[in-house]
Amino acid sequence: MARITIFPLTGAVLYPNLQLPLHIFEPRYRAMVSDALARDRLIGMIQPQRPQEGAPLYSVGCLGRIGEVEALEDGRYNIILEGERLFRITRELAVSTPFRQVEAEFIDEPEDTPLAPVERASFEREARRFAERQGYAVDWEQVSRLDDVSLINGVSQIAPFDPASKQGLLEAGSLAARCEMLVQLMQFYGRRGERDEDDGATLQ
Repeated sequence: MARITIFPLTGAVLYPNLQLPLHIFEPRYRAMVSDALARDRLIGMIQPQRPQEGAPLYSVGCLGRIGEVEALEDGRYNIILEGERLFRITRELAVSTPFRQVEAEFIDEPEDTPLAPVERASFEREARRFAERQGYAVDWEQVSRLDDVSLINGVSQIAPFDPASKQGLLEAGSLAARCEMLVQLMQFYGRRGERDEDDGATLQ
């Protein structure tokens, strides 16, 4: 078991071996970063189940190590959190610190086998359609050079899906399962966007 200082943030997920830029401005989270920098530089990213103060947490998050850090004169921080390991909360701890802490066990991720060529092709085809619908500019040549894990996890981390969907992707049991879920979500969100446009509305 490990004791982990957590940063609950709706819509923000982190994956092992990926990076997450964060702007830290609330006093309790400035204290959290200061504490982490003085100890082990480790912070656990996890989503609350509701965007409310003290809301219950989802059970799975990702431990991150503070890499780059910019300390601003007014006490705020800009940091880059580098994902290390997924964890599952066993219990939340009663603490006197302004930030929350949990006891958690680390999740041993299975050795992901590469996607089958048809899976990779299906994903890239749907990703192109989704990007066009959303108006995203994507360097597809660079995307084609990414390995399967970096591609699928990277898109899962930054995709504009609702928090529950992003949590589902994080908790997917394998790379292939995450890829399949991503394709389904891109299709769903793409169709929803088209319906909203037909109704004279746009998604923000």
